[in-house]
Amino acid sequence: MRKLIILLLTLATLTAAAQPKLSYAIFTSEGEATDYNRMLRELRDADIIFIGETHNCPVAHWMEYEITSDIIRKSAKGLTLGAEMFEADNQLLVDEYTSGVISSDKFEAEAKLWDNYWTDYSHLLYLAREHGLKFVATNVPRRYASFVKDNGLEALQTLSDQAKSLMAPLPIPFDAQAQDEAMFGFMQMMGGKGAADSHFAEAQAIKDATMAWFIAQNFDRKFIHYNGNFHSDNKGGIIPYLEQYLPGKMIMTICSARQDSLKSLDKENCGRADFIIIAPTDFPMSY
Repeated sequence: MRKLIILLLTLATLTAAAQPKLSYAIFTSEGEATDYNRMLRELRDADIIFIGETHNCPVAHWMEYEITSDIIRKSAKGLTLGAEMFEADNQLLVDEYTSGVISSDKFEAEAKLWDNYWTDYSHLLYLAREHGLKFVATNVPRRYASFVKDNGLEALQTLSDQAKSLMAPLPIPFDAQAQDEAMFGFMQMMGGKGAADSHFAEAQAIKDATMAWFIAQNFDRKFIHYNGNFHSDNKGGIIPYLEQYLPGKMIMTICSARQDSLKSLDKENCGRADFIIIAPTDFPMSY
């Protein structure tokens, strides 16, 4: 009997030691632990889904792909995809690639792509190409965001009509106090980076408004948008603009974060999104 007990204790210890370490956990906005399937069921009811990401977190990119693939698998009819990572003046190239007019090599040679395009975003474009879905390059061309950062939103009025077609209609609604508070929080999160005397918050506003505008202009039945957490956290950023351009839609949000423990949601992550996907702090970053 004593030998049996020792054997059982040994097996239990070995089993516990062999348990795989979790790569993610999912929580609701209130901090309740949930699972992937429940999240997916609720997302299917949304008209527009914002998937916020930590740009250099492989778990966030993996989940983007899985969520999108599963929604497509249930029903791709009327689904449109779009992303911050592609700028409006590249829309023709995106259309030509996803429709099969040009190859991936031609697309990559001519499009303005983030350095992590191949590892983190190429597979999302390929999903659109494979399933015949529209993929929208929603972001304002970076030269105009930079122009606003240096000169303010009012300076956009001096641009040509062709340039203005690549952004949300002017003038861009801008609540200086609210935007500055949000930007202060963002700069604190980024370690205080950013010039305090620049029009940085206004540059973010032209990005958010433009992404909202092109989502609204291309909405059919359902839209999934990929962006950095900052652009959709706390239902801010893009979303207030979208509610002006396309009111009455059910919007759901996801954000990604990292914590030392996956057992519970840290206080600072509560309320950031409808669903918060947590990766372990020690999970390798992609860059």
